[in-house]
Amino acid sequence: MSTAHELVEMVARRSYGKLVALIAARTRDVSGAEDALADAFAIALAEWPASGLPANPEAWLLTVARRRSINVERHRQRGEAVADELQRLLPESPPSGIPDERLALLFACAHPAIDSSIRAPLMLQAVLGLDAARIASAFLVSPAAMSQRLVRAKSKIREAGIPFRIPEPEELPARVGAVLDAIYAAFAESWLDPNSSDGGLRDLTSEAIFLARVAADLLPEEAEALGLLALMLYSEARHPARRNGRGEYVPLDEQNASLWNREMIQEAEALLWRASKLSTVGRYQLEAALQSAHVSRLLSGNENWEAILSLYDALFALTGSPVVALNRAVTLARLHGPAIALAAVDEIASGSPLEQYQPYWAARADLLAKAERYAEAHHAYELAIGLERDPAVREFLQRKQQFSAKNAENSSVLGTDRE
Repeated sequence: MSTAHELVEMVARRSYGKLVALIAARTRDVSGAEDALADAFAIALAEWPASGLPANPEAWLLTVARRRSINVERHRQRGEAVADELQRLLPESPPSGIPDERLALLFACAHPAIDSSIRAPLMLQAVLGLDAARIASAFLVSPAAMSQRLVRAKSKIREAGIPFRIPEPEELPARVGAVLDAIYAAFAESWLDPNSSDGGLRDLTSEAIFLARVAADLLPEEAEALGLLALMLYSEARHPARRNGRGEYVPLDEQNASLWNREMIQEAEALLWRASKLSTVGRYQLEAALQSAHVSRLLSGNENWEAILSLYDALFALTGSPVVALNRAVTLARLHGPAIALAAVDEIASGSPLEQYQPYWAARADLLAKAERYAEAHHAYELAIGLERDPAVREFLQRKQQFSAKNAENSSVLGTDRE
C-alpha cells in the first residue's frame, strides 16, 4: 500500500464495522463511535504521510478513536467519573490483534426494539459506513428522512441500553432471522433494478453481499446464514444476463446462460452443500435450493419441474407465504397446464393481499393468455404494467400484452374467451 489515502480506504472497507463495534461496545453510542472513527481517519490522513504508515493501522485508528470518544464523553457528562472508567479500560498500547465484534453490532442493529423497517439501512451505515443519501436512494426515501430515521435508531440503541453481544445459544434461533432478513432486504432493494442509473444502488448489491459474507463467516454453523449467502450469489450470478444489449428485460428462461457468473454459482453450490450438512432446514436454504434447481434445469436442459414443485411445497409448508403459493401455482402450469394453475391462483388470491402485488397480475396474465382467455389476460397485463416500477419490465409486459392481443385477433375470440 503506497499512500496514506490508499491505506485509509483499504482499512475503511475492510474494518469499518469492526472498529465501530469495538468503540461503541462500552458506550452503546453508535453515532459517537462513528464520529470518533471519522476523526481518527482524518488524523491518519494528516499524520501518516509525515510520520510513516503504521505497522498495524487498525490498532492505531482504534486507539485514536477511543481516546476521541473518551474526550467527547467527558465533555458530554461534564464530569470525570465516566471518562476515567473508560480511560482505565483503554489499552495502554494498541493491541496486536483486534477482535471482530461486527456480529454483535449486527445483532444490536436487528434488536427487537429497533423498528424492522430501519434495520437494513442501520446495518449498511453502522457496519459498512454508507452515508444516508446513498442508503436513501436505494430505499426510495429522501436523504433527510433517512438521516432522521437512522439518528433515531442509533439514539434508541443508546437510550434503551441495547447490548452489543451475540445472543445466547438458546436465543440465537429467534434472533438470527432478524439479522438475515435485514441483510436480504438491503439486497432485494438493489436487485430490483439491475440497470439503475444510480451507481449507489448497484453498489448496494455488493455491500449487501458483503454483509451476508460477514454473517456467514461469523456464524459458520448457522445453516440459514450459509443459505442466505448462497441465495444472493445465485441471484447476482445472473445479473449480466437480466438485460440484453438494448437494455430490455430478459426473463430467466430466455437468458443467455453463458453470461452467468459460473464462479459465483460454484460458490453458491458449495455453500448450499455445507448448509445441508448442518441438518436444519430454513427459508433461505430452500430458496437457494430453488435457485440451484433452476440453474441446473437451464444448464442441463433437464426439465426438473417435479423437484421444483416439491421445493415449493416444502417452502410453503415452512412459511405459509402467498407469494410462495403463487410461484408454486406457476410451476403447476408447467406440469398440468394453465387451467389447473389458474384455479390454484384464484384460491390463493382469495383473502390475501396479492391483488396489490405486481407479480401476481403478471403471472395471472400469462396463465390467462396460455388458456386463451385473452380479454381477461389483457386486463391483468394492464394491472401488472401499472404496478411495475421498472421501465424495462413494464416494456416487457407491454410486448407480452400486444402479443396476446394479436393471438386473440388471429383466433377471433377477443371478447368471447374460452372458459
